[in-house]
Amino acid sequence: MMRLSQLTKAPLSGLRSQPARLASTAAPVQAAKPPRFKWTKRILKGGAVIGLGVLAWTVYELRHPMPQFEWDPKKKTIAILGTGWGSVSMLKDLDTENYNVVLVSPRAYFLFTPLLPSCTVGTIELRSIMQPIRFLTRFKKREILFIEGNCTKVDPDNQVITVEDSSQVTGDVSVTNIKYDYLVVGVGAENATFGIPGVKEHASFLKEAWDARRIRTQLLDCLESAAFPNQTESEKERLLHMVVVGGGPTGVEYAAELHDFLNQDITTWYPEIAGKFKITLVEATPHVLGMFPPDLIAYTEKTFAENKVDIRNNTAVKEVRQKEIVVLNRDKQTTETIPYGLLVWATGNAPRPLVADLIAQLPKDVQNQRRGLVTDDWLVVKGSPRGSIFALGDCSATKWAPTAQVASRQGAYLANLFGHLATMKREKAKLEDEGKSPVDVIHTLPPFVYTHMGSLAYVGGEKAIADLPGNIHIGGMLTFYFWRSAYLSNLFTLRNRTLVAFDWMKCKIFGRDISRE
Repeated sequence: MMRLSQLTKAPLSGLRSQPARLASTAAPVQAAKPPRFKWTKRILKGGAVIGLGVLAWTVYELRHPMPQFEWDPKKKTIAILGTGWGSVSMLKDLDTENYNVVLVSPRAYFLFTPLLPSCTVGTIELRSIMQPIRFLTRFKKREILFIEGNCTKVDPDNQVITVEDSSQVTGDVSVTNIKYDYLVVGVGAENATFGIPGVKEHASFLKEAWDARRIRTQLLDCLESAAFPNQTESEKERLLHMVVVGGGPTGVEYAAELHDFLNQDITTWYPEIAGKFKITLVEATPHVLGMFPPDLIAYTEKTFAENKVDIRNNTAVKEVRQKEIVVLNRDKQTTETIPYGLLVWATGNAPRPLVADLIAQLPKDVQNQRRGLVTDDWLVVKGSPRGSIFALGDCSATKWAPTAQVASRQGAYLANLFGHLATMKREKAKLEDEGKSPVDVIHTLPPFVYTHMGSLAYVGGEKAIADLPGNIHIGGMLTFYFWRSAYLSNLFTLRNRTLVAFDWMKCKIFGRDISRE
């Protein structure tokens, strides 16, 4: 008979020997392998830290500009009129250490006009494409005198400009005269009405920020009036008919943005009038986008047809009335009336009164173009005393197209030209001793040469077209993203790029805002 102690010891001895047997049969422990992509992760982390540091420093510099040189009465003064593409491009590249600069404009900001059609329907907010001009002037080496006002008179003989305060609230002094050594005229142009009755009274233009606000307000007014109870069907049809006059890039892009807005957003929030919208694009020439190659024109017209945007080519507007326009079909030589709720006029340029007055003061044998100031290849206004006046952009009459791209290149060229003039003291003295005029001194420098970098246009439905150097013509959705990236990179500041990118993201996620101010 076994004892209790023997019964308990046997199992315990077996348990004590089990770990030894397990240890003897277990596989040998291998050394831990180092994590894969170890250095890649470290590089990515380091790059992220450096990128955030660079961004933080850039933002800090933007908020804390350096001290500037004060006004130097010994240096020559350049007066710049306007804050458009040409003037601001020149201002960005001009070395103000060599000159005193006066900037005059009724608009205290730079407006990125290629994206203005997007602002009329809420794809982008207006503030996102506006850059305060004092932000640009504050980062120059020397203080720049900016005057928010209208230049009402140029005295080319005495080299004096007259400026009036354009603010709604004025002080005791609202008019001043400014002496200049060089004058750069970059005031742009007005919308051309071609003498057609009723255009100024009833049409909406698309050139300035306030134009975009007005179009947006009128568009929403049309929608609300069409949705008003007991509105007649004929009146609904008129109110929901949007007419765009002008088949250039501005008119085409506005029609495209309007199509997206009505079909992507309004159909959701206005179901009672969904499907009743109509967009008509009126163009006086045989085709829209006449500056683009034929294959891209055909692609645009095909896309518009698919989007049910009616294009009326070879159709001229003869009269604009409060609720309808009278047009002439040049192919059939017949007239008809087209009722509308909203009419956007996006065609033609005409000189501003200041430019017309300056043209009248200069010799008529050289200033023989009504569309603007005639310049030579160095952008010197022909007939200006001592070659002291320059012109660029839409207010000039040159052999180049009046586009933002041309004006921007002209501004950069003039900044470079003035930089060379500042270092040519000995050369200028030698030429003057030889009896040469100041214009002859300027003509010793290389003339302005324009190299076209391509043209882009949005045609709706997230499609765009591009005419690029090397005879490259592309269109479609991928071109749309190229169009967006090109415009985003051309925005002047990091602030604008960030705001526009967020606006596009917000529009994609939440849709366009249909409220109004």
